[in-house]
Amino acid sequence: MLVTHDRYMLDRVSNIVIGLDGQGGSASFADYSQWESWQQEREQSAKSPASQPERADPGSKSPFAKKKLSYLEAREYEGIEQRVADAEQLVRSKAAQLADPAIASSASQLVTAQAEMEAAQKALEIIYARWAELEEKNG
Repeated sequence: MLVTHDRYMLDRVSNIVIGLDGQGGSASFADYSQWESWQQEREQSAKSPASQPERADPGSKSPFAKKKLSYLEAREYEGIEQRVADAEQLVRSKAAQLADPAIASSASQLVTAQAEMEAAQKALEIIYARWAELEEKNG
């Protein structure tokens, strides 16, 4: 428990308090007193056996899980379709370069073109994976 002076100082220098529940969950609060109230409620509910929560399966989401995208993630999400289109275009151009009959007789050019195409394909897969993460988080 913080001394009253320290509590007010904390409220003055911070605009959000993140509370951790000790079980992998978290919640955000406007000030320290809200966090204290949350802690007291959790302690009281832990003491009463009737209110013991059943263990959630590992696949279920915590009730404190973040449900919205952060500002930077929202900005990234807005531009991700364009990034995918650009990456797909790069893969198509690398595939066309690999299929070019002019380099078919040069092993070194074929190896280089194949490596460039694989790198472009890997970059596209990374962008798709990130897009899926953002979609899941956005709901």
